[in-house]
Parts: sequence; structure tokens; C-alpha cells
Amino acid sequence: MAELGVNIDHVATVRQARQTIEPDPVWAAALAELGGADGITLHLREDRRHIQDRDLRVLKETVQVKLNLEMAAADEITRIALEVAPHQATLVPERREEVTTEGGLDVAGNRAQVQKSVDRLREAGIEVSLFIDPDASQVKASRELDVDAVELHTGRYADATSAGAQDVEFRQLVDAGQLALELGLKLHMGHGLTYRNVKRIATIPGVGELNIGHSIVARAIMVGFTQAVREMKSLVTT
Repeated sequence: MAELGVNIDHVATVRQARQTIEPDPVWAAALAELGGADGITLHLREDRRHIQDRDLRVLKETVQVKLNLEMAAADEITRIALEVAPHQATLVPERREEVTTEGGLDVAGNRAQVQKSVDRLREAGIEVSLFIDPDASQVKASRELDVDAVELHTGRYADATSAGAQDVEFRQLVDAGQLALELGLKLHMGHGLTYRNVKRIATIPGVGELNIGHSIVARAIMVGFTQAVREMKSLVTT
């Protein structure tokens, strides 16, 4: 049964659009917990476009479930992660011009920088996950860095425009997930998952965590944050 990690970045996106104090992602996290969230995920970007340092620090003091920090393998962000000590750090690629994270981390092609952050985080007792494409070479490279988990990028599955194309992407996720489990890695998945497409992903053998943000925040505008999380939680656990 997969656990649900609720990404609250887009709550902060709305706040930063007016450079004000609301809506507060800390409040959203508390409401997500009331809705049954198993974890709270946030991405402290280098350009601070949504989540701010204050958010991360307050959330570390208030969140009662797993706190998962998405982050670039950058020295400054790694230093902050070491100071705050979230339960888990998920290393992701990051480009200034992108609207949201596009594609997985190229672990094989950026091994030195990724290894540096991984080693520092793990030495501090922080679990480390790598956000990667469902590709065998990336899964194997992740295993070589001695991380705890991989989060497979589900974006291509979510964006597929036909049943046949979705089947192809789903099979890649299944195969990469099986390989990750065989290599002793914990298996997470996320990106682009919605109320319409998540149930199939939740059935993949061994998937332990699904991280979902935009779809939940979008529904929360209509039904409230706690209800939106509750509805998503029912989909990933049944």
C-alpha cells in the first residue's frame, strides 16, 4: 500500500504571486495531515520562487508526519538541509526557466556533484532519494551512489495522450520499479499524478510512496484542503 506525500509548493506559489503572507503553506500542511497525508513534500528552489527558508524551518518544527525536502544537489541547499534535518531529502534536477521540474535527475551524467550531496546528507542521518526517469541505467547509477530510495518520474505516463502510449509508459515504470526493488532500493513515484490517473500507479508492486501536489492544490480550491487530501488518499490506498 502506497503512502501519500502531499506537495505544498503551489500553495506557496499563490502566496508569492502577491508577495504577501497568505495562503500559508504551513497551514496547508496541517490541513493535509488532517486529511490523512503520510508525508509533506516541499521544494526549496535556489531561486526561492515559491517555498521560502522560513517555510522549511517552521514546517520542520510543526509537521507530525514525514517531511520530504526536494532539493538540487547544490552546496547552499545542501547546507540548509543539514541545518534543518528533514526526514528525507529528494535530489531533483533544477533549471531556472522551467515552470515545474521537467524530467528526472541525470545521476549517471552528474555523479560527482550528486555523490557529494548524497554523502553529506546520509552522514547526517537524512534518508536520501533520487528523482529519476524510469530508465535502467539511472536506477543502476542510483544504486551505486548508495542512496535509500529512488522516485520514478511519472510525467510521461501522466502526459500520454492515448491509452496505448500510456500503457508503454506504465510498463517502463513497472520495469524500472522492479529493478529498483531488486537492487534493494525503496520505490517512490511522482509528478503529474491526478485523481484520474493515480490508481493504476498505486497498483505497481512495491511502490511505497506517491508524491502529489498540483492536482491536490487545484481541487482544494474547490473543496478545501483536508477534503482534497482525503479524496486522494482514498484513491492511493484502495
